[in-house]
Amino acid sequence: MGEDCKSALENLIKLTRSSEIKFKRRDFKGAFEDKRKANAILKSQLGHNEIIDKFKEELSNVYASKFDLIFDHKLKIDEFKKNEIIKLLEIKSEEKFHKGDYKGAVKALRRSEKYLSK
Repeated sequence: MGEDCKSALENLIKLTRSSEIKFKRRDFKGAFEDKRKANAILKSQLGHNEIIDKFKEELSNVYASKFDLIFDHKLKIDEFKKNEIIKLLEIKSEEKFHKGDYKGAVKALRRSEKYLSK
């Protein structure tokens, strides 16, 4: 992995962790903004499967839970449907953000990331 890829992965992980901390502190707007930055970096790295795989592992660690309905649902749907759900949640997140519902916006992004995780 090149230096640019390592830097992008480090930034993705840093922003994801920062967003989680802000979410737990109820700074929903800050959490949303960090997730938005992370998504922009992730979309710029779409051709780098190694970065995406490592990021998915990080998301799995962040969202690890014994009772995860999204994980169960992911097992029953194909990649196409999973990507449709992710896009829908990202659109919903932007709509909520523009309405001033920062908590709802970040929750929708968190759900989309759960579909992205391993």
